[in-house]
Amino acid sequence: MVILFDRFNLPSDIFEIIFATKQQKIVAKELVKYMVDNKGEITKTEMSMFATMLHDGKYEAVLDEEPYKGKKVRLSYNKRQFYDRILTPMKSMGLIDYDLYKKTYKLSIKFKNDVMKIGLMWDKELRKFGVNL
Repeated sequence: MVILFDRFNLPSDIFEIIFATKQQKIVAKELVKYMVDNKGEITKTEMSMFATMLHDGKYEAVLDEEPYKGKKVRLSYNKRQFYDRILTPMKSMGLIDYDLYKKTYKLSIKFKNDVMKIGLMWDKELRKFGVNL
């Protein structure tokens, strides 16, 4: 996944930087809330239940997005697209880890560490050209 952003118009919401559509942003944010409610870690079965509730349009949430701010709404999102467009990118970017042995998904700080590493890589590249900032 490629993240493109304009640093002069950087949104205050990280989900707006990472995800292309408002719907993806809402679903990803709800996934994080769901995981936080379960102590930051959920089983493979719980993830499947979350995706199925979304697919069936049975997942209820109170959104902080206008025009639904503070209102309880039912969310609907295709299960296959959830795995392809939400969960897989979040895993590949290091926002969520999957433990093969415990079969659990867990919130992760690897994304933060990798973004800092990218900044250091840029600094190193500039030094190759004799630029010390």
